[in-house]
Amino acid sequence: MKNSKVLIVLSFISIYIIWGSTYLFNKIAVTELPPFFLASIRFFVAGILMVIMALILKHPLKITKKQILNSAIASFFFLVYGNGVFVWALRYVDSGFGALIASTQPLFVLFLLRLMDRKPFQKKSIIGVVLGMFGMYLLVSQKELITSEDTLLGIFMMLTCVLSWSYGSVFVSKADLPKSFLVTTGYQMLVAGTCLFFMSVGFNETWISPINWSFEVKIAMSLLVVFGGIIAFTAFNYLLKKVSPEKVSTSAYVNPVIALFMGWYFLDEKLSTQSIIASGILLTGVYFITSRKRK
Repeated sequence: MKNSKVLIVLSFISIYIIWGSTYLFNKIAVTELPPFFLASIRFFVAGILMVIMALILKHPLKITKKQILNSAIASFFFLVYGNGVFVWALRYVDSGFGALIASTQPLFVLFLLRLMDRKPFQKKSIIGVVLGMFGMYLLVSQKELITSEDTLLGIFMMLTCVLSWSYGSVFVSKADLPKSFLVTTGYQMLVAGTCLFFMSVGFNETWISPINWSFEVKIAMSLLVVFGGIIAFTAFNYLLKKVSPEKVSTSAYVNPVIALFMGWYFLDEKLSTQSIIASGILLTGVYFITSRKRK
């Protein structure tokens, strides 16, 4: 029981901090690499590494047809559309602003649960979402975060990605998937890498050899594969089976805070007093949602 609690805490730390940093790394990589090519390489390499790890640890790779189908569906909602299209949209939207848009995810998850399961809203959930949305408003209302009118398309596509990721979270929490989270994540990564490869070809993206990548992009891709892909996504799949989807979705509130502070620390971006206050409100919202009683 104690080990389970420790794993849950470590998994939350992973999706909070690591995924908060991926906005920065994706932004660095997408400025040089085509978006679907980038995502395809990232997920395919991570998927191969996950399968190798599963083999070393002697986790059974054999899965049923139902589990294959469910893994493919989850892969589409999370990685192909939810992440692949989101990375594409980062060409038009600032990374910090993109993280703020993603913070609407807990609201999507709560409404999906209400719609699909007729699951009633609890008072703490409502308070948490309201605080989270207010904190996001304080962040978004800062003019310096909005780059240009051309960001509208990117913002719209990002919101559809958030909806896709939210539905995937609800789907995975109930779906029949392999018991090994290494195997589950590995198959999802391989499916995503393959689909994004064909998307890259379909959009006639220019493929760039890793030899020609800049040092910054090589580092960013390495971190995206190992930490953003293998560690954080495995933790995410684990949490979806251990705690409620709306609690897992609170990462969307913490990620923007991490993204803003990383931008300030590594890229010397301005961190205003309003951003700090808004971050505090967002984290308070997280507390209310995660402290609610699960029915």
